[in-house]
Amino acid sequence: MPSPVSAEPLVRVEGPPPPTPARTRTERYERPLLAGIAAVAALLFFWGIWHSAYHAFYASAVRSMTDSPVAFLYGSFDPGNSITLDKLPGFLWPQALSALVFGFHPWSLVIPQALEGVASVVLLHVVVRRWAGVPAGLLAAAFLTLTPVTVGLGRSVTEDAPFVLLLLLAAEATQRATARARLRTLVLAGVWIGLAFQCKMLEAWAVLPALAVTYLVAAPTTLRRRIRDLAVSGAVMLTVSLSWMLAAGLTPASARPYLDGTTNNSPFALVVGYNFLTRFHSLGVDAAGTGSIVTDQAVKHGHGHVRAPGMGDSVWKMFSPGLATQTGWLYPLAALGLAAGVLMVWRRRVPRTDPVQAGFLLWGVWLVTFFLVFSFGSVTGHTYYMGVVAVALSALAAVAVTRIRRRGVLCAVLAVNLGWCAALTLHYPRFFTWSVGVAAVLALPALVVFAVGGSRPRRTALAVALAAVLVVPTVWSASAMSLRYNQPGGFGKIGPTSTPTRNAASALDPAQRRVLAYLDAHRDGARYLAAVPRWQMAAPYILADNASILPLGGFTAHVPYPAATTFHHLIDTGRLRYVLLTSADLTHRARGAKTPGRALIRWAIGHCSPLHVARYTLYRCGTAAHGG
Repeated sequence: MPSPVSAEPLVRVEGPPPPTPARTRTERYERPLLAGIAAVAALLFFWGIWHSAYHAFYASAVRSMTDSPVAFLYGSFDPGNSITLDKLPGFLWPQALSALVFGFHPWSLVIPQALEGVASVVLLHVVVRRWAGVPAGLLAAAFLTLTPVTVGLGRSVTEDAPFVLLLLLAAEATQRATARARLRTLVLAGVWIGLAFQCKMLEAWAVLPALAVTYLVAAPTTLRRRIRDLAVSGAVMLTVSLSWMLAAGLTPASARPYLDGTTNNSPFALVVGYNFLTRFHSLGVDAAGTGSIVTDQAVKHGHGHVRAPGMGDSVWKMFSPGLATQTGWLYPLAALGLAAGVLMVWRRRVPRTDPVQAGFLLWGVWLVTFFLVFSFGSVTGHTYYMGVVAVALSALAAVAVTRIRRRGVLCAVLAVNLGWCAALTLHYPRFFTWSVGVAAVLALPALVVFAVGGSRPRRTALAVALAAVLVVPTVWSASAMSLRYNQPGGFGKIGPTSTPTRNAASALDPAQRRVLAYLDAHRDGARYLAAVPRWQMAAPYILADNASILPLGGFTAHVPYPAATTFHHLIDTGRLRYVLLTSADLTHRARGAKTPGRALIRWAIGHCSPLHVARYTLYRCGTAAHGG
């Protein structure tokens, strides 16, 4: 004969409980626990921030963006405002403002990222609490805090820290709009998505199915009004999203920097071609027709995707150790929460406007959409993309723990989750494998008591079993506090595969100082101190001295900027006098490279006067140069 517990439904369908004395007791521990979770998050994000390193490409842009409003708006890579980043600059605006307030230092660029990470943790609690109650909200915040990718984002300079926060703000606004069918709040969600577009472009629109389905299904008003509200919010979202592109497109090319990643200086090519279509090269998509640089060049050079062993472009990529150890520790629990939501929607036993069902729609569609986008999009090697996936995983895993009523099901999934965590970490046999033993010792007796014990022991056993599941991801996340496993200011990967960010670009070596001194002494009013064949050569001078160095070819070296006519005009008018090369640039192979910048280098070698400064060769061009 089945027990009363086993006869209960898989998931409770009623909404959050009404205010009662018990609810008041819950609220008494909510704020202290949330404050503790936020404090842990802040500790993980800020620890060792004084050891931050510059990411040479992004930090150079931040340094340049602090010079002028034009550089700030367009995200100029160099102080001379010659060329932009190969992305929209919105994610760097907080970092540039921080540099203006605190001065330009590696740690000042990380501060806004860490603050955004703490805000995301607290905001996820707010959204999940409103959906599934206080315990679920606290668990979701704790899960997100202890997910390595979250810790990595809070210690990095990548786009995803502000991106995740903005999408969470959009989810929170959509949740409030759905509860009362408020157009104004839904429009606010559109504004947040538009701002997220300034950070990660078209990836921001991947959240639209989740938000639109939630409002369309669950808002308590007529279908006609729901469609109208979504149309109005969508128009606002589109306007905010495209505002930077319109500003760049309508501004004369001579009044702004050249847009990196493009062959035609077009914002459409930058956003749609270079930063979207090239991500799906594995599906046979070709972005060349958009004005983006050639697809294989963008993939090989522009985006830095390095395919790790066992990681291709498919759903299985999301389960590979390289990504799962950063994001997917709670896959089994989140899958249980997703299954409960699917079952609830399928049975249709609750009103259309039920808030619990609306929450399942929001997080379920969110998870599935981003999971599929990243499965087939070329993000391999860039684990920080997974921040938005971690948010949905945390929410669904929390609701699985707090709302699933069948003990046997929850006990089995907790056991599977423990095994999944063990398998992931044992893939790296030299990285804190003792954590698996600790987790097993905690989990085995706890799961037994949870399965067969009484009501009060079950609650304690569930807490211990959950702690056991979190042991391994907590160890991974805490390893970020060691420079061996993470360095603030980089790309945010945590653990044994983390690569330290080299800070060599932040200080000039003696030879570079001699070059800079010579160029400063012989500038003669030129706009640029020198032109260099790649941005990596320009970065040290920008970071150390804010020097106006002209990089040829953009981030990939395949961008046709400056054009030959522009280059020669700069020389003829005295705004550029020197081309700076290394010995490697003078080899036969380098001189024969088929890139736009190399053609200019070959011309300089053949028409300008060489002189040697330290280990570098400077070519002086212009009327005073031999053959100029």
